Amino acid sequence: MVGPSGPQLEMRVLRPTQRSNDEIVADVAACVRAGGTVIFPTETVYGIGCDPDNVTAVAAIYRAKARSDDKPLALHVTDAQQAAPFVTRWSPLARSAIDAFWPGPVAIVVERNPRRAERAACAFATISLRCPDDTLCQAILRATGPLAATSANVSGAPAFFGEGSGESNLPPADLAVLAGPTKLRAESTIVDCTSDAPVVLREGAVPAGVIRSRLGTLRTAR
Repeated sequence: MVGPSGPQLEMRVLRPTQRSNDEIVADVAACVRAGGTVIFPTETVYGIGCDPDNVTAVAAIYRAKARSDDKPLALHVTDAQQAAPFVTRWSPLARSAIDAFWPGPVAIVVERNPRRAERAACAFATISLRCPDDTLCQAILRATGPLAATSANVSGAPAFFGEGSGESNLPPADLAVLAGPTKLRAESTIVDCTSDAPVVLREGAVPAGVIRSRLGTLRTAR
């Protein structure tokens, strides 16, 4: 495999057809604890993630994707309780969004705890939180804790949905869990929940109209 900075070592690939989910989860957790990077399935697209407070691992994701340094990663979590140490304040809107859409393909932007995930969040005052609706992903996150992650593709390339020849175009990582096609085959919707009105920053699997119907009038992104 060739990455943005030259040849890379072959990553280990784990498949549920060849290993039990328990074995896969244990291997992923060990990799993350050791400071590694992991490609993993969600219900939307495959992600590449790591320990959100390990700056070396976070930097490896940016290199692997050739990602701009000013584009933050999202925190992938099992639920709001797991996300809480990374959050300064839950707005009423954020809590409503969690009740309406988690687990599921809606990421919410909230105020970040300034002592956590600084490099992953590009030192921004906010952080995007994602709670995937995928059984294997949830099991991985329970074992690893939150993962700072983004889509498992080189920046500018199509997202990987677990199908076809896209496997050969994955960015380099220490470990990849390849579990077949994702359920939705679409990117997540991102909603800024830091104020009193939702702002759709990216429309994805959940249309803006559905966000409006559940959370109220949308404010226009600047």
